[in-house]
Amino acid sequence: MKKLILNISVLLLILGCSSGGNDEPNPPVVEPPKKPVAAALSFPNQNSECTEGTNITDTNSTVLFKWNASANTDSYELVLKNLESGVSTTHTAATNEKSIELLRATPYSWYIISKSTEVSETAISATWKFYNAGAGVVNYAPFPATVVAPANSTNIAATTSTTLEWSASDVDDDIATYDVYFAISGETLIELSSGLTNTSLAGVTVSSGTNYKWYVITIDAHGNSSTSEVFEFTVD
Repeated sequence: MKKLILNISVLLLILGCSSGGNDEPNPPVVEPPKKPVAAALSFPNQNSECTEGTNITDTNSTVLFKWNASANTDSYELVLKNLESGVSTTHTAATNEKSIELLRATPYSWYIISKSTEVSETAISATWKFYNAGAGVVNYAPFPATVVAPANSTNIAATTSTTLEWSASDVDDDIATYDVYFAISGETLIELSSGLTNTSLAGVTVSSGTNYKWYVITIDAHGNSSTSEVFEFTVD
């Protein structure tokens, strides 16, 4: 009898060990949502004349914007800026193309914001510029210059002089000169230098604790010109 009881106890012990106790299975691994990837722009091309739009009137045409579909993206926003008026508009798209009515013979810039319903982060593409073709236009004014340094609305270290830098482009690739206007904020902008052939102006006198503003006029070989927006910076 004692031997039988011992055998039953050993069997129960073995069964208890083989049951694995109260261990629960490991929960499945949940991957976190992925951020959108920036789109690659496709059309209208960078620094180009867009002649593939559909003319509606003598002053307006529609252009089909295209970009490569970006990963982890549910929708897009196309941000379009009229470079003559400075007015920006935002256009929502569910796919990687969007038809928009534009003014003819007008320069624009555009970029794409990729968005996801899973995360709040977005991704922003490069910014491209183009001219929407106009009737009978054979030579276009340059695109308005964009700031390089000092970066717009930033502070720079205390100094007595600085260098103004900008970039510019033109469909016809015939930029000739630049005129730079400069002033302390709140004062009238005056011509600081004219007829420049480089995209920078060194030795500009500044003072600590002062905010400055400036802009650039870009002139091509045919006398066409464009005026940049007004840039600002502050010297610490």
